[in-house]
Amino acid sequence: MTRDIALLVAESPLPPLVYAAGEKARMRFVDFFLSNIRNLNTRKAYAKAVGDFLSFCEQNGVTALAGIQPVHVAAYVELMTRTKAAPTTKQHLSAIRMLFDWLVLGQVIPTNPAHVVRGPKHSVRKGKTPVLAPDEARLLLDSIDISTPIGLRDRALIGLMVYSFARIGAAVAMRVEDVYVQRNRFWIRLHEKGGKFHELPCHHNLEDYLRAFIDGQGLRNDPKGFLFCTIGRGTGVLTKTPLPRGNAYDMVVRRTMAAGIFTKAGNHTFRATGITAYLKNGGTLEKAATIANHSSTRTTQLYDRRSDDVNLDEVERILI
Repeated sequence: MTRDIALLVAESPLPPLVYAAGEKARMRFVDFFLSNIRNLNTRKAYAKAVGDFLSFCEQNGVTALAGIQPVHVAAYVELMTRTKAAPTTKQHLSAIRMLFDWLVLGQVIPTNPAHVVRGPKHSVRKGKTPVLAPDEARLLLDSIDISTPIGLRDRALIGLMVYSFARIGAAVAMRVEDVYVQRNRFWIRLHEKGGKFHELPCHHNLEDYLRAFIDGQGLRNDPKGFLFCTIGRGTGVLTKTPLPRGNAYDMVVRRTMAAGIFTKAGNHTFRATGITAYLKNGGTLEKAATIANHSSTRTTQLYDRRSDDVNLDEVERILI
């Protein structure tokens, strides 16, 4: 394995089964993740799925890649079904199938043991993401102390997710130059999956939040810098380091608790909250899908939680 490739996989050592299969198998395995999977988040998820499966095989007496049989894949899927949600199990099976297809094409192994294994059935009509009522979202935004850099940053980030339905990954990847003026309004440019850009105008509240944050922190002087960055420990000053998604989640938890909101909110909560509020106020599912950059309205429907209000009204009819 060349030095450059070795450096790329240094943080995730090759599974013993792959390493023992020889140089050709090792190169093909690494190439699967570097050449075949371009999205970083997908790459990480698939690497974990494959690693967990190969560890399972080792623990059950498999000593070589070629020794993995359909029964091993089926046993792993059965175990996953008992302990994990169906989407997680299906993702793991998909990663295993794709990897072994890649190894078969590279003539590392003769057949794909995952081809004949079926995953669990899974049908979703409504998402599980917790949502905030409009008054809760308003309370949260108004509760943030914007006299500090971290307050300005947090309000702008939460406002961005609420008013643009932005994914947290796209939000924290933004640069300062991704907030720009067009037609006398602020616009934003989101870096979406697959290297695509999604541009849309800002809601007037979001425009106010972004302007206060950018101008208040002098961010226009560094247009190539990340928009949402960490706060220096002990300094209270913005750094040049982009805010990790895990840190954003911790911030959301702290902010909701401080505002007296007991809904278990996360980063994705604001995407669902914004879409639901938009639809309640006469927006169409097709336009919501466009704003959210969904390829299908079926995906957008998972974020539509208007039926929650109907259900609440109905259970209150039980007058006992």
